[in-house]
Amino acid sequence: MNQNPSGSQKIQNPQTQTPDSPLMNDRDYINDMLATEKYMTDSYCTALNEASHEGLYKDVQSIFNETQDCQRNLFNVMFQKGWYSFDAVQQQTLDQSHQKFTGYSDQFPYNQNNPVS
Repeated sequence: MNQNPSGSQKIQNPQTQTPDSPLMNDRDYINDMLATEKYMTDSYCTALNEASHEGLYKDVQSIFNETQDCQRNLFNVMFQKGWYSFDAVQQQTLDQSHQKFTGYSDQFPYNQNNPVS
């Protein structure tokens, strides 16, 4: 973990050096591919929700899975090279978020402990 200027910690690997140039570098290309894969998986998800033909659904589902795997692999490359990072969160903040959203479960239209059969 690294310290950023605001004092919070970043979760990332050491950043790989990229040339300071107006030309696209490896990080730029992979970032562009990652953004494209994210857009494509979102679009395939919509197509899956709308597909009424079972054969079409299965074909799009297969393509969606391949695209999602590609997106994940690109993310992993960027993270390994230090080009993708996250802000570390304190345990108290995680606990508060968990408690907040756990409280929403009573709004579900069914009881998860006793599902309607």
